[in-house]
Amino acid sequence: MSTATGSGKSTAAWRNWAGNVTVRPAREVTPASVDELRDALRQAREDGLKVKPVGTGHSFTATAATSGLLIRPELLTGIRRIDREAGTVTVEAGTPLKRLNAALAREGLSLTNMGDIMEQTVSGAISTGTHGTGRESASISAQIVALELVTADGTVLACSEKENPEVFAAARIGLGALGVISAITFAVEPVFYLTAREEPMTFDKVTREFDALYAENEHFEFYWFPHTGNCNTKRNNRSLGPAAPPGRVSAFVEDEILSNGLFQVVNTIGRAVPATVPGIARISSKALSARTYTDIPYKVFTSPRRVRFMEMEYAVPRAALVETLRELKTMVERSNLRISFPVEVRTAPADDITLSTASGRESAYIAVHMYRGTPYQAYFTAAERIFTAHEGRPHWGKIHTRDAGYFARAYPRFAEFTALRDRLDPDRLFGNDYLRRVLGD
Repeated sequence: MSTATGSGKSTAAWRNWAGNVTVRPAREVTPASVDELRDALRQAREDGLKVKPVGTGHSFTATAATSGLLIRPELLTGIRRIDREAGTVTVEAGTPLKRLNAALAREGLSLTNMGDIMEQTVSGAISTGTHGTGRESASISAQIVALELVTADGTVLACSEKENPEVFAAARIGLGALGVISAITFAVEPVFYLTAREEPMTFDKVTREFDALYAENEHFEFYWFPHTGNCNTKRNNRSLGPAAPPGRVSAFVEDEILSNGLFQVVNTIGRAVPATVPGIARISSKALSARTYTDIPYKVFTSPRRVRFMEMEYAVPRAALVETLRELKTMVERSNLRISFPVEVRTAPADDITLSTASGRESAYIAVHMYRGTPYQAYFTAAERIFTAHEGRPHWGKIHTRDAGYFARAYPRFAEFTALRDRLDPDRLFGNDYLRRVLGD
């Protein structure tokens, strides 16, 4: 049973999308307003329960895990207001990105950049630093112009560059440590078209020409298939249109069969018989063909992802990307590892968010994956050793083993964040084991 006031008992376990985090909270609430959210926090304080808001569970870490009060966002959804003159939209924190994208498109508006999936809630996505790829346009969090935060004592803070600016700087990627976000205001712009050009390219060519590919495209990313010298590249650039989406057959083959259905089958085979993985990788890396299509942003940036996996992703200085990736490739080739998932590479400009993985520096992201149910620890440990040697910063919502000591060295403004946390949540109402590890106590 769930209630808005926090008096209901929960017996159901909560699991994240990947299935590697399971918790059984003492209680769940589904507040329908900021007042109900404040009441739930007050009741939790009185009952001595820790509190964590939860989204759709797309984080691979235990960021949202709690044995206390679990706040579900299903009723805190929808658009509060659109300000066309200011170019902003204010949404309730539990709004799924896919619903926001569709609603904005109906209004002739769009976010400037986004990640490659849109299942997450807006608050969940920003709290862990969800990002796409971009030469000038940064993460979803960097597109926030204001937010509303309910703190541990029930205060509702309006945060922007002008109001509570020190909270605004940190809470845009707040890890759920500073309070519960109740609303977010994003900068938006008139909807535009992107032309996507997907093209196979060798690993040697894409790494040799990476700087030019980055400089010449608004959004560049590529996937390297371990055990091969093959990559698939994607270049997204603005165009005048008109929309020319992939044909039904092409979309079905590329997005449904090769990226989901067949990919699920070959990963299942690879998990059962690891020796088949290199051969499968060589076939898979050559199955995707070149194609070009044009559509509105969310239909180009995002795609369905139904094959479940485990993931680690690190941001390294952009200048260190090629060397880091070559070291990763060498490590895989010299090991007995069998990697059936491609390695994803993206970029981001520097931003000014306190604990953003791109805070203060141009960054490149390297994401490694393993099919769910396949042992991933050896691969991720070896990859993490390479990433940290290049001053890597792990994605806050993806698997890593770093702790507060590491982050204090990796982030020049780390102490600024922890001091703010001490002020806003001195009793650690929003604390859990993950935050204790990465922020200290």
